[in-house]
Parts: sequence; structure tokens; C-alpha cells
Amino acid sequence: MVYGTKAFLPLIKNSVKQSEVTSDNQDDQPHQFKEHGHVINISSLFGLTAQPSYSAYNASKFAVRAFTESLRQELNIQNCGVSATCIHPSGIKTNIANSARGNDSTRTVGMPTGDKAIRSFNKLLKFDASEAAWIILQAAATNQQRCLIGNDAKFVDAVQRVFPAHYSQVLNDVNSLSRKLKPRRHKTSKAAT
Repeated sequence: MVYGTKAFLPLIKNSVKQSEVTSDNQDDQPHQFKEHGHVINISSLFGLTAQPSYSAYNASKFAVRAFTESLRQELNIQNCGVSATCIHPSGIKTNIANSARGNDSTRTVGMPTGDKAIRSFNKLLKFDASEAAWIILQAAATNQQRCLIGNDAKFVDAVQRVFPAHYSQVLNDVNSLSRKLKPRRHKTSKAAT
């Protein structure tokens, strides 16, 4: 992500600079451009909150967020017609779960491993990838600093903002409650049929 930004940002800036509108009185006028450029970096829910057994992944996704937010500030200061958005998607329907490399160390914190982990992960992937792409393009077009994709992302972000020092406990409590309620819903739907 960093190398990609370093490689393409000068090209994006140059393209936008070529579209600069020139006026007779440029002394007090900010730069104006016919076209604008945008850098879009993909983080994760794990760039909003840290999760157990994903320390390296959490760190990398928080780094994407910090890099993108810092880059956006620098681009705003430069007034170069280019901006940046950090994307925080929830479970997008892709092949990520099937391609993931697991580690048996997750068992020590009560998380599934192997095929069970893949099945469990796949259940979380609910959001259509094409719809996510349109949301990302809209975020860039409207120059959003941060883009949350999916209700899960919006919920996790809200919990983190309301309980910044205790979000992990709140999310664990919600997860535990959800697990307790699932069998009841399942039994209720069977009894109704």
C-alpha cells in the first residue's frame, strides 16, 4: 500500500496539475483544477478496533489508517487537487476466508481453527463486492476521509467511539449475547413450521 501510493501519487498529482485552471489574478487565488485525483487505501474493521489473536493484522490495518489520514492532511496542505480516503469494510463476499492461512495458536484464545475457522469466517462475509465497489467510488467522489462499508463496520465504529477504553468488553458482551440468542431463534423457527 505504501509502495503503491509512492509509485502512483506523483502520476496522479501530475495529471491533476495539467488540469489547473489559470486566471489573470493568481496572487490571492487558491489553486483550482478541472480534475481531481484520489488515493483509496483499504484498511479493515481491524483498523478501527483491535481483536484478539490478530495482533500483526491489527497493527497493519491501524497503520493503513494512520498512513492514509496523514497523507490526506499533507495533500490538503499542498492544495494539489488530490485527496485520500481510508476504507474500513466489514465482511465482503470474497474468497478471503478460503485463502486465509490459519494458526493453531488461535485455539488458546478460544477461536476455531482449520476447516471450522474457514466455515465460521465465511458466515461473516455477507456484503456484496460489487456494492462495496460502488460505495468506495462514491466515497472518493464525495471526498470522504473514512468510508465504512456494511452495518457491522458502522456498529463497530460506533461502539469504539462511545466506549474508546472499553470497546473490547462491549463487543465481547454483544457477541456472547448473540451466541446465546441464536439457538433460541433457531428453535423458535423450527417450532413455527
